[in-house]
Amino acid sequence: MTDVAPTMTFHPQPQAGEPKPWDFPAPGRGALPNGLTVLRSHRPGQKVVAVEVLLAAPLDAEPEGLDGVATIMARAFSEGTDNHTAEEFAAELERCGATLDAAADHPGVRVSLEVPASRLDKALGLLADALRAPAFPDSEVERLVNNRLDEIPHELANPARRAAMALSKELFAPELRCSRPRQGTEETVARIDAAAVRTFYDAHVRPSTSTVVVVGDLTGIDLDALLAETLGEWTGKPAERRPLPSITSDDHARVVIVDRPGAVQTQVLIGRTGSDRHDPVWPAQVLGTYCLGGTLTSRLDRVLREEKGYTYGVRAFGQVLLSTPEGTGASLLGISGSVATDVTAPALADTWQVLRTLAADGLTDAERDVAVQNLVGVAPLRYETASAVAGTLADQVEQYLPDDYQAQLYVRLAATGTVEATAAAVSAFPLDRLVVVLVGDAAAIAEPVKALGIGPVEVVSS
Repeated sequence: MTDVAPTMTFHPQPQAGEPKPWDFPAPGRGALPNGLTVLRSHRPGQKVVAVEVLLAAPLDAEPEGLDGVATIMARAFSEGTDNHTAEEFAAELERCGATLDAAADHPGVRVSLEVPASRLDKALGLLADALRAPAFPDSEVERLVNNRLDEIPHELANPARRAAMALSKELFAPELRCSRPRQGTEETVARIDAAAVRTFYDAHVRPSTSTVVVVGDLTGIDLDALLAETLGEWTGKPAERRPLPSITSDDHARVVIVDRPGAVQTQVLIGRTGSDRHDPVWPAQVLGTYCLGGTLTSRLDRVLREEKGYTYGVRAFGQVLLSTPEGTGASLLGISGSVATDVTAPALADTWQVLRTLAADGLTDAERDVAVQNLVGVAPLRYETASAVAGTLADQVEQYLPDDYQAQLYVRLAATGTVEATAAAVSAFPLDRLVVVLVGDAAAIAEPVKALGIGPVEVVSS
């Protein structure tokens, strides 16, 4: 027997092909006879269809003293209809392989459905039943209210959630709904019953002021007929959309410490208000904010995490609160993170120094290029799923933006220069217009923070 050395054949290494052009999907737009606006996007290969329904039931429409009723209504949509009990409705959804979620926010209530394309007809029927004739049983609403009351103490104990509540209270006048917790307080939620939920539903939920977004592989699906047989059967009195509130804010520089005696960390939230996405500066602001604190290699992280070791991460962001067709809405511009108690003041001092350096020296071309690559280059991956596309299309509807807004945003981001991005970031975070919320041990951090001179310091109980 002789040993024969094996022979290996090496095949050429596959080479990357030419990148294909990509644009955010442009939806088709139409309407049903009942007034329901329809947006659709055929995405071949996306066998799980995503459906978003936007209901013009904004938080500022909640009756006085009943903050949270929109949230309870949203949660109660899946708790039975005129055709199914709560248990039957849940079982029918499960048979479809579908998930149904709903949530309330400042622009309105959003109902989200995901289902295999082969079961879309059945799932749309269930969704239509939930919107057309929800049961809102007394016992189920009471259970949802009790569940919500159980959640509130946990939210108050969460430093990040507590900081967000305190910042909203500081920025906005008490009469504005955006100054108060989105899902209500213990006092307001405890007042909610099934009658209040039905009244809110009757006043604000109707097809003529609603929009449905459908995204997925619609091959072989007669979507027009399917929608007509399901959501097209939903009726309601015609109505105009509710007038949007005028949002004003007070973001003069100051520090609010929410006292947590003995806390070993301080939750930091620095914020102010800005314009909505209609503002032409928004793309440059997105780019500049990303360079400032959008990733682990951003300026804030390089100083506070890598050089000083103060934090595991700090982020800068811009979040739309409420938009208007005229572009007079509001967004929250913020910087958030957590640091050890004993370095709270040094971390704030370094944050202010990062902002001063940004204003004095500007961003570098390298920073701008990395940000563009991260924001624009990965967009095709971000929108691989039908739910991601549907969610963004729904955002555009809520914010009164044109259907091609997201596609144009990427074009504008790629065309934004370093100087523009710098100017937008500096304008977004002016040192004399930043409200600082610290959730931590006031006895340990109040005096060192006062010594920084970044604004008057107030201590409030948690």
